Amino acid sequence: MTALSVEAAYRRCEEITWAEARNFAYGIRLLPAPKRRAMAALYAMARRIDDVGDGDWPTDRKLEALGEFHTSIDALESGEVPDPADPVLVGLADAADRYPIPTGVLHEIVEGCRHDVIGTHYETMEDTVRYCRLVAGSVGRLSLGVFGTRGDADGASGAPSGEAARLADELGVALQLTNMLRDIVEDHEMGRIYLPESDRARFGVRPGEWAPVEGTAALVRHVGEQAATWFERGLVLLDHLDHRSRACTAAMAGIYRRLLERIMAYPERPLSMRVRLPGREKALVALRSMAGLRP
Repeated sequence: MTALSVEAAYRRCEEITWAEARNFAYGIRLLPAPKRRAMAALYAMARRIDDVGDGDWPTDRKLEALGEFHTSIDALESGEVPDPADPVLVGLADAADRYPIPTGVLHEIVEGCRHDVIGTHYETMEDTVRYCRLVAGSVGRLSLGVFGTRGDADGASGAPSGEAARLADELGVALQLTNMLRDIVEDHEMGRIYLPESDRARFGVRPGEWAPVEGTAALVRHVGEQAATWFERGLVLLDHLDHRSRACTAAMAGIYRRLLERIMAYPERPLSMRVRLPGREKALVALRSMAGLRP
């Protein structure tokens, strides 16, 4: 087995990020190169886990693969490189050596993916939020390990405070709820309904369907209002970050917040099309973020 160089590993992680996560990439481009590479490695790992859940393998093979992820994460926590020829694992191991990334939090992303594989039912908003914390709040807490918080000796050397971690988790919930609203049809095609059944029934949405349109639009508006509240709470995180990390986080959050605003303006639209922001608007959000403006 030929060991891969760290530089080659990071290049591959960045290629994955630029190709698969345009919104995420707009944010991390604002970071200094070492932090940008570390964030790309984190994304590439999260993406790999997510791809198992969204792939075509039978359920038992998917669950086996998720178990293998747990083994790799345990190795990373021990300071080992699980596979020296794997660019994602090599890059992530190096990033975890450079920054206080709580790699054990990756287990939560795997658990969230397991929910997708086994077809978890979400009865209440608390159930939906719990899932959001697993798959997105976790990414916020992992990212904090790279960002550091203001007051750290060098902006990255100290473990983030409990308050900052809580805020990162709440911002993750806002981002994931927005994703759920945007991807209603796409998720339904994969057999997934994330919005809580109790709220679906409240707005007259038929079981197992996204109909009638009027009821679904009312539900989208209702969940969107909650997502907006999560944004307000989570964006306090910006006050804990240095300028470049703040700009990165503000850019990503700002893009999703504008996406949410578009969905809220036309809450029936996610049923017929994937709501997007044009590239020029994303670029504007990034420029505003670099200027220190709040999204």
